[in-house]
Amino acid sequence: MRAPTDIAPHAGYPGQLFAVSWRALAQLVRSPSHSRRAEAARKLARHSLWLAAAGAALVIVLMVAFDQTEILLMPPRGTPSLWPIRILTDFGKDEYILSVLGTALVVLALVAAGLRGSRRALLLGFGTRLQFMFLSVAVSAFVAEILKYLIGRGRPFVGGKANPFNFVPFEGTGAYASLPSGHAVAAFALAFAVSALWPRLRVFMFTYAIVIVLTRLVLLAHHPSDVVAGALVGTVGAMAVRYWFAARKLGFAICADGTIVPLSGTFSDRLKRVAHRPSAP
Repeated sequence: MRAPTDIAPHAGYPGQLFAVSWRALAQLVRSPSHSRRAEAARKLARHSLWLAAAGAALVIVLMVAFDQTEILLMPPRGTPSLWPIRILTDFGKDEYILSVLGTALVVLALVAAGLRGSRRALLLGFGTRLQFMFLSVAVSAFVAEILKYLIGRGRPFVGGKANPFNFVPFEGTGAYASLPSGHAVAAFALAFAVSALWPRLRVFMFTYAIVIVLTRLVLLAHHPSDVVAGALVGTVGAMAVRYWFAARKLGFAICADGTIVPLSGTFSDRLKRVAHRPSAP
């Protein structure tokens, strides 16, 4: 979200809320305008291709050589002592992540509609970053659901035995929705998105993502190749969303070589800069 500059200054709160919300959505679908977006697109395509090739090779190797061995080493599904792991794994559930981010966006719009000038501009700047995080997870999760349906891989021990090659494409039930791991998709998409905005949080966020995928293995919800595929889908999905934002000059800048970087400066720095500009109504 960016601070709208043409909202009628004397519009009532409902009008302000509508205008703020409309412009927050409109900025996401406007035509790309960054002069270096072509370079960034080429870099995204190149990196995505390399990641996809390396990830696909690793998934195949794990499927053939390791998946069956790993799930046989895990404790039986439903083991009572695993209750802390069952709680921890929910922190990577896409529904929960999207609910938190979506609620934060709604609250931010409600508050921003009652503000003016630099305070609104600062808050809506953070809103743009929330939009990026939300869409990184949502787009990646949507792609993952399509892949789950098309691939139809059985979860560990579905069918009564440890068979990593149990596939029923287009089956459409949870028992055959193992690849890619939805938790891995959401966790890695969120980790990439937060790290892209605030690089100092990179170690913390990717540690979180790794912990989430390990819980999926311990709980026998997925094979190792499932979580690797999920990490790949989440990362590439978030990369694509980052390009979409950068091409529209939202939250990111594009360097001469096509590298996408977060807009520089802390929020306190931005507040000082905004305060010296003409206040938005």
